[in-house]
Formats: sequence, C-alpha cells, structure tokens
Amino acid sequence: MKIVSWNVNGLRAIMKKGFRESVIELDPDVLFLQETKMQEHQLVEEILLKDLGYTLTMHSGERKGYSSVAVYTRIPVDEIIKGSGIPEYDVEGRVLQVNVGDHAIFGIYFPNGGRGEERLAYKMKFYEDLLVKFDSLKENGKKVIVTGDFNVAHEEIDLANPESNRKTSGFLDIEREWFRKLLSHGYVDVYRQENPEKVIYTWWDQRFRARDRNAGWRIDYFVVSENTLPEITEVEIYNHIMGSDHCPLSLTLKGEQ
Repeated sequence: MKIVSWNVNGLRAIMKKGFRESVIELDPDVLFLQETKMQEHQLVEEILLKDLGYTLTMHSGERKGYSSVAVYTRIPVDEIIKGSGIPEYDVEGRVLQVNVGDHAIFGIYFPNGGRGEERLAYKMKFYEDLLVKFDSLKENGKKVIVTGDFNVAHEEIDLANPESNRKTSGFLDIEREWFRKLLSHGYVDVYRQENPEKVIYTWWDQRFRARDRNAGWRIDYFVVSENTLPEITEVEIYNHIMGSDHCPLSLTLKGEQ
C-alpha cells in the first residue's frame, strides 16, 4: 500500500499544473490532499480521476476557498471518517481518517499559527486534542499513521534559515516542543529516521521565489506509531514535482494490497 500526501495549495489550480500526470507518476493507492480550497459542489469530472481507478472523498471547510482536505483511494478501505469529531476544527475541514484493516491513517492539514496569539492558541489546542485521538487508537491496538502538512519544522536541519525564524510560527519553541512530545508518545518521523542527516524540504515560500534558491522548510511528514515500523518498505520526498508551493511525499507498506 503506497500512501501519498500533498498540500496542493488549491486543487482546481493544480489541475492546470500537471496534477493528473503527477498522480500517474506517483501511483498512490491512497492519496491525501491538504488545502484543496474547494467544496463538493465545485467538483468537475476531471478532478474525480475515476478513469485512473480512484474514489474521491472530501472534507471541506465552511468558508469558501479556505483550508479543506480530500483523499483519493483506489484500494478497498473499511471506513473513511470525515473530521476529528471536534466541531471547532471540523468547520475548517482539516482531518480525514482512512481505516484499512488495523491501520488508522490520518491525512491532516494542521493549522497555521502565524496570524496572532488567538490562532497560535487554536493551533496548539488542535495539536494536543489530535494527539489524544492518536494515542487512544494506538492504545487500542491500531497502527497509527499520520501524514499531511504539520506546519512545523522540528529541528534546525528542517529549514534553511533557523536563526532568522526562531520567532516565526512554524519554528516556535512551543510548536517544536509539541512535535517532540508527539515522538515521545511512541511515534516516529519516518523520513528523518531513515535519513538522519539529509537536508531536504517540502515547502518553499512563493513570495520570495524560495524554491529557486531551495530555501525551504520540511513541514510535511509521515509520523507513525512504532508498531507500524516493521511494515514500512520505503519513504520518499518528491521535491522535483512541481505545481504547488509544497511537494508530495510517500510511505509504502508491505502486504496490504
């Protein structure tokens, strides 16, 4: 089972930038998207990708053109749960959970905390409440996989300019402390475990043409419960794939086709 995550920064926009061709190249069984910025009534046939064998499920925010997540599946799944079950988050369309056997797979667009103290508080509460959900599933024997745009760079290696961003949301001490807390609860940042010294990014600020200079941040992850590790065969970041200010990443598990 190959799982791909991608913050597309507008699904309708990326459809015009080679999205279909990128999906064919990536060849995912489960494809989570963040920041689709669209609602179901805006769907057109070309977005559905039915001819490629996919079924599309969306969880959209109430505010038009904002946030929202989606998942394409082309393998049988047991259940797709829209939202976290917490209304203050679900109005923004941030969480999808796909259950496949004993795997609970989350595709999440974590909030950005850069618009003042109120939004930072919202982000930190979101972090804590979702960790409770992950832990509950793990304690009940589930293999928990969390992917998406976490909106935090964990360590200095995960962004190009750590010193100048210490007071920037996404690299604040409080955000990084939560990520460390997540890992301390029995979860693993798979890409970093496999590539402890590799400098690679998943997001670049479009305002400053940062991608041209590769002055980016690694803020998109696959974080998995430790009981999932024996199944993992590959984890990749595809920073050559364009179309968004983020690039896609993948995790492949054995034996779940």
